Amino acid sequence: MVTVTEKTEAYEVIVVGGGAAGLSAALVLGRARRRTLVVDAGEPRNAPAAHMQGYLSRDGMSPAEFLAVGREEIARYGVELVRDRAVDVTRGEGFAVRLAGGTPSGGGRTVRARQLVVATGLKDELPRVPGIAERFGRDVLHCPYCHGWEVRDQAFGVLASTPMSVHQALMVSQWSKDVTLFLHTVAETEPTDEDLRRLAAAGVRVVPGEVAGLVVEDDRLTGVRLRDGQVYDREVVFVAPRAVPRTDLLARLGAEMSETPFGTYPVVDGRGLTTVPGLWAAGNASGFAEQVVNAASRGYRAGAAINGELLMADLDRAVAAEAAHADGAAVRM
Repeated sequence: MVTVTEKTEAYEVIVVGGGAAGLSAALVLGRARRRTLVVDAGEPRNAPAAHMQGYLSRDGMSPAEFLAVGREEIARYGVELVRDRAVDVTRGEGFAVRLAGGTPSGGGRTVRARQLVVATGLKDELPRVPGIAERFGRDVLHCPYCHGWEVRDQAFGVLASTPMSVHQALMVSQWSKDVTLFLHTVAETEPTDEDLRRLAAAGVRVVPGEVAGLVVEDDRLTGVRLRDGQVYDREVVFVAPRAVPRTDLLARLGAEMSETPFGTYPVVDGRGLTTVPGLWAAGNASGFAEQVVNAASRGYRAGAAINGELLMADLDRAVAAEAAHADGAAVRM
């Protein structure tokens, strides 16, 4: 890893966030010979998972290994990476990012760049049920596309947190025909008649009553316990965490934000450019449904677009300078 020194304070691009989106953007920019810095706080969303799936050629790779390989790859192209947290950002002639300075390489300094990519992802807030957080990423899961194959045909439970949990129960029934939807804090009257018909057609059992906790034996999930003491044998529980986008830096810079059912995200164009010139968002900082492969794609797209923006800006500046020089020469003649 290349660390930041006092001599490397000015960059063409700073990428805040060293996950799939940030590293992908940095890789493209490094290969385009752009002086690039990645600021990474080391808090990947998928850290609890032992493996990631659905990424062609990387299916089954651990998230930690994936990121380690990515960091090695960007270093080959001269991209610098600092283990630190961006705590503030301002915009003038470019962007100034202040680092927390929690590591020797951070130093609490301010680094500057012409363009800024925010790829800080999001945080999952799990339902406050005993055992959920401890088992998350193992036999407590949230995404069937990420983990459904690995737990196929097991006894599933779905912990409802909103009426939208009906949709989650219907989706996971593709991977198991033994699915129980625990309404938990959702009232029995919340599911619509159409919901109930679909659940019945999918063979999903609906259980009212609040869930008190999980039953774990020999470090293995074996059941779900209700407040009334009744236990239902289950091997896997799907939950719907509340997504908390890490978009503070974007909002601080005045990017237009949009409210969605999954949180507040910046308004971006197809390339990831926000409403603030030179400010880009990628990965889960730009939207909820960005699994690793999608996040990497968004980072790649942003990196390529940024290189084009910088190139054209430099060419336009050169053309203007040449025109001014020619005008000056004509006046002197």
